[in-house]
Amino acid sequence: MTTPIRSNVQALLKSRPSGIPQSEHFEIVTSALPALEAGQLLVRNEFLSVEPAMRGWVNAAANYSDPVAIGSVMRSFAAGVVVASRHPAYAEGDQVMGMLGWQHYAITDGSTLRRKVLERDLSLSLSLGVLGINGVTAFFALTEIGQPRPGDTVVVSTAAGAVGSAVGQIAKIAGCRTVAITGGAAKQQLCLDEFGYDAAVDYKSPTFAADLAHACPQGVDVYYDNTSGEISDAVLRHINKHARIVICGTASVSNWEPWPSGPRVERHLLNKSARMQGFLVWDYEHRYEEAIRKLAPWVRDGSLRYREEILEGIASAPDAIAGLYRGENLGKRLIRLHHD
Repeated sequence: MTTPIRSNVQALLKSRPSGIPQSEHFEIVTSALPALEAGQLLVRNEFLSVEPAMRGWVNAAANYSDPVAIGSVMRSFAAGVVVASRHPAYAEGDQVMGMLGWQHYAITDGSTLRRKVLERDLSLSLSLGVLGINGVTAFFALTEIGQPRPGDTVVVSTAAGAVGSAVGQIAKIAGCRTVAITGGAAKQQLCLDEFGYDAAVDYKSPTFAADLAHACPQGVDVYYDNTSGEISDAVLRHINKHARIVICGTASVSNWEPWPSGPRVERHLLNKSARMQGFLVWDYEHRYEEAIRKLAPWVRDGSLRYREEILEGIASAPDAIAGLYRGENLGKRLIRLHHD
């Protein structure tokens, strides 16, 4: 079968970064699309995802997945429409989401697809954010590890981001008091006005430690940690007995080789009978639809609000990850593709 599309535009990893990948580490190329083989389908990507975790995917240091190979399409989640299929489970017109890469078109045997997007009344872009990897991460990491209870104080770092904003709102649905940690007055206000946090503190402020203490007069029962580093050092001083600390990201640490030094938390965890546990969404792949069934109704009734920051065209991809770490985005960062 000949595909209806002859050429593809792709963002390739050009060189291996040390730390945060910059635009010079990528290149945009045009390549030919091969014919579909039996069992394959062709997806026209409409939206590409930009994740903080992509920094780890391209670095040579040990990570939970193999690094993207030099010269390969940048690994990423994408959402699109099936435009040709020789796969029995997929038909033209199906909307799908999966690990389809930074490219206009993707040929797959289905193994890289995460799900068919069935929420056709909602924007396809949401399958990469609040109804995708970010929402699923927020839901399972908070409910399974954080185990929020009514009346708990839940503190969330990078609270204005795609994961953090969902965490705060799910905690509110669970009856908790929520405290946002974010950078700058605009993001503080966003957390308060749009995402419903009870308090928001600026980690960039010289009075951050005092502001955090003031925002948590009854201590911290659940800390959802997206940053590690000095922000987390400050929060851990306020944890209550039997506190639960969710390790979901380490955005503030630019390099983990050599092993960074810092405060030793073991005695504090011991004295508080507290639990600190890491979270990887891959451990919950088999329960993905369970989370979507919870999240989608909350989106529809307005209980779970979201922000999307959409960059235009694949030419914006090379600098997109670095922009996340510069703190440019408000909400979920996406790239909307434009096809000839």
